Amino acid sequence: MLKEFRQKYKKLKKSSKRIWASEHWSLYRFVIFITSYKGQKRIWNFIWKVIGYFFRTIFGIKRSAQRDYIKWMKMYFPDKSKLEDYRREQALWPYRPKISIILPVYNISERYLASAINSVLAQAYENWELCISDDNSPAEHVKTVLKKFSGTDKRIKVIFREQNGHISANSNSALSLAGGEFVCLLDHDDKLSPDALYQNVKLLNEYPDLDLIYSDEDKIDEKDQHLEPHFKPDWCPESFLSRNYLGHLVVIRKELIEKIGGFREGFEGSQDFDLLLRVTELTDKIHHIPLVLYHWRMHDESTAQNDEAKPYAFNAGVKALEEALTRRNISASVQLIDNTPGFYSIRYNILKEEKVSIIIPSRNRASLCEVIIASVFKLTTYSDFEIILVDNNSDEDSFFEMVKKWESEEPNRFKCVKDRGSFNFSRLMNLGASHAQGEYLLLLNNDMEILIPEWMTMMVEQCQFPAIGAVGAKLLYQNDTIQHAGVIIGLGGIAGHTFVGYDRDATGYYNFLKCTSNYSAVTAACLMVKKSDYNKVNGFDEALAVEFNDVDFCLKLLDIGLRNVYLPHVELYHYESISRGHPHKTKKSFQQHLHDVKLFKARWQSYIDHDSCYSQHLTMIFTDFRLRVND
Repeated sequence: MLKEFRQKYKKLKKSSKRIWASEHWSLYRFVIFITSYKGQKRIWNFIWKVIGYFFRTIFGIKRSAQRDYIKWMKMYFPDKSKLEDYRREQALWPYRPKISIILPVYNISERYLASAINSVLAQAYENWELCISDDNSPAEHVKTVLKKFSGTDKRIKVIFREQNGHISANSNSALSLAGGEFVCLLDHDDKLSPDALYQNVKLLNEYPDLDLIYSDEDKIDEKDQHLEPHFKPDWCPESFLSRNYLGHLVVIRKELIEKIGGFREGFEGSQDFDLLLRVTELTDKIHHIPLVLYHWRMHDESTAQNDEAKPYAFNAGVKALEEALTRRNISASVQLIDNTPGFYSIRYNILKEEKVSIIIPSRNRASLCEVIIASVFKLTTYSDFEIILVDNNSDEDSFFEMVKKWESEEPNRFKCVKDRGSFNFSRLMNLGASHAQGEYLLLLNNDMEILIPEWMTMMVEQCQFPAIGAVGAKLLYQNDTIQHAGVIIGLGGIAGHTFVGYDRDATGYYNFLKCTSNYSAVTAACLMVKKSDYNKVNGFDEALAVEFNDVDFCLKLLDIGLRNVYLPHVELYHYESISRGHPHKTKKSFQQHLHDVKLFKARWQSYIDHDSCYSQHLTMIFTDFRLRVND
């Protein structure tokens, strides 16, 4: 029928030039198009895209992520054959320390309790003991199950408390049964992977002096389906202060737990966080195993399923952090991040308000410079600062008029220094630093705008600590989407910004966008560093004239033992590269790009291969921490 219609229409078109020329021809042409094979194909493609978008919007992210995780599990979860290999291997190890698994129990369902215990019995590593304390559970089946299991394996020890004492006291009772060299923590409704202890002791055979080992984890639902994996960075102290990302699985040298007195009552719900805060004050021999070795049960009573299940836990986390800071002689205040239970914001008191030297490079672009300079002077609440404008061959009258204006209005806090060379960002930074009088340097692009009055105060709060190198901020495009929230080494081949294009208020992967976090690098579009540390690493490398010089600088800070930090609560607009344009727009600039890439790779390939502030199982193509299965 459609074919016949098309044939009749062709005859009509040929016989009527008036129709061809008429205003209705576009309609006739559209009818021909939608009845053609090509038209129908395009229309169906469009319909399927709409349907696909509809389903992705409602289900897609979880379903897509779940499919990726299923692929990942097939690659990394050991099968029966591999577990048999592990059992034979562990029997031959020269170092086979006993692992005491601490399992506090209270009124949990028979199914979940049996599942937790069976996950221990299934371990490929055999030198363990399971130390169980029941906190006087009213449910009759709890004692029945525990007695049954303890009678089948001598490695299972059980104590029945006569009075309920809550989780901290119960954990200490379980701990009192422990005779192992290391302690492993297990919740009564969770599961260990069958290779959990094997992987830990395998690592201890390589590094026997380790005191604390943690691994990645996922969740399991009531049908034992695996989902929502949490792939973690290596040890990042500032990240840990904003949330207990170590979570599970943790294996700790028992001697340290005894030294700090075990779990503390009064911190119920965050007793593990409090314990780990105290342990990490005694040792830096901490290692991350980048494998999912723990499965966190999701059900109505668990915090894995419902953050509101244990609100007291998060208040205990605030208390644990407050006391940790007091022990460390750090004056600060702690609060929960809004609408983000279990995640914390720390504001540090500034011990001594030192001068901050703000270095802004520019060539012309008076209107841009006016925005950033005016916003700094008008909004900033931190009082002791100066602005050093580095003039790179400006030749516009408007620029010089702008300079004269600010020299007149702020003679003690504004100055302009001149550079007559070709554009070299590193050289401009170093020139500005050489004229700086401040104890802190704040590198700032000319295409920025300040949004928060306390921005500089917040950066000084973090930068004042001797262990901190570079401090960066959340930078936004003009449409309130993210331009920078930390830099991952290796992302995109060299280095890249995280969560680019995400909404300003997005949370990101496990709330990374909400939390103070360690990153290997932050952008120099807004970067604070102590001048003494800047000089220790000889500032910016002028061989990297255009690109990657800020990342190179940050990695040099890491190499001398400092840590770099991203602050989510410091927000600025960044009208990216308006003043200079795209770095690859000419043959010369592209050759410079190739030079910078080659030099950076030669110098920092080890960081490209493994950024310690980012999981090796996450993407190196996309900016949003998705799973690395299709890269």
